[in-house]
Formats: sequence, structure tokens, C-alpha cells
Amino acid sequence: MGMVTVLLPASLVVLFPEAERRVEVEATDVASALDALHERWPGMRDRLIDARPAIRQHIKLYVNDEPAELGTALAAGDQLLVVPAISGG
Repeated sequence: MGMVTVLLPASLVVLFPEAERRVEVEATDVASALDALHERWPGMRDRLIDARPAIRQHIKLYVNDEPAELGTALAAGDQLLVVPAISGG
């Protein structure tokens, strides 16, 4: 398990008092990184994944600029980027 940098969108951070846009967590995969966020700010994981569990439709995750899933492995120094999907018409 290593330290991973998680970059969160402002639209998510404003919902959680004292949350920061850039967070360091210990994690072995994307799911454990989201669990670590939930430990710091209860409810944050629920904004990112549903009960199945699966990544919510309006959220995209990237590890080192590559699309990621919950099972994507993380290593020390990796960067997990959380991006709200943009839609319009």
C-alpha cells in the first residue's frame, strides 16, 4: 500500500466541510482510495459510486491520465483524478 494523490472536483469538495481538492491517501486500488475518502468525509464515496458498487454514470475516474475502474490497481505516487462528466444539449 502506498500514498496516492487524489484530485477532487470543486463541485464535490464544496459539499463536505473541510474537504480539500488535493488529498493524499493510502490505497492499493481505486475502491480503497474511495474508501479512504469516505473515512475522512463520510458520504463522499456515495457521491462517486452506487450500491452495486459501480462508478456513478456522471463520474469519470482516471489514474495517471488513463481511464480507471474500481478495481484499477494503484501504486505509491499514482494520481487518481475524479472528474464530473459534462453533459449538455
